[in-house]
Amino acid sequence: MTETDPEQPVELVATVGPLDDVIVLLRELLHASRANQAIAVVEGGVGRHDLIEPAIVDVERLNPIEVTIGERVVHLPHAIELDAAPPPGLAGIDFKQLPPFDADPETGDVAAPLGGVEHYARGTREAASLLGSGGDVLQLRWDTTRPQVDFSITVRADGSEPFVLGVGDETFPMPPGWPEVVTTNLTDAAGDAGD
Repeated sequence: MTETDPEQPVELVATVGPLDDVIVLLRELLHASRANQAIAVVEGGVGRHDLIEPAIVDVERLNPIEVTIGERVVHLPHAIELDAAPPPGLAGIDFKQLPPFDADPETGDVAAPLGGVEHYARGTREAASLLGSGGDVLQLRWDTTRPQVDFSITVRADGSEPFVLGVGDETFPMPPGWPEVVTTNLTDAAGDAGD
């Protein structure tokens, strides 16, 4: 969750209107993927969720849902029932239940079941496409075997930019065409992407 000003009271709401469908999608993704956090950046614009400016929807296991639109931050109870249904394509996304990866933020090395990182990347890309706009961005975060070190995958809904993998606070842009082109060391992949 983002840092909120401790002096400001948090506004608790029961709906965020046109963004309720995004919340339902992210909450379902947590369960389907075993991620610990799902964050969507939703583009604003006329006819786009009736938003004038972009919104950030942050759904984390066992925490209130946080929605930021401009300077306004609101929370919703995690288990609140919303008047929205998961998108039909969600059932077709196959997230295998994988054990936590071992990820080293210093080297970018990720030890995972064979094809596990690529599997999560493909599932994240499919899920991002359900957000509805090409400019929307989805990030899923998973626990690793190392305390306080998450593994994340970030992708734009239209696939127009390469994936970005994260280990802890370090990010590793992947080369265009990945995950179809397999790389085993994130540091090498990030270097290749910049060439």
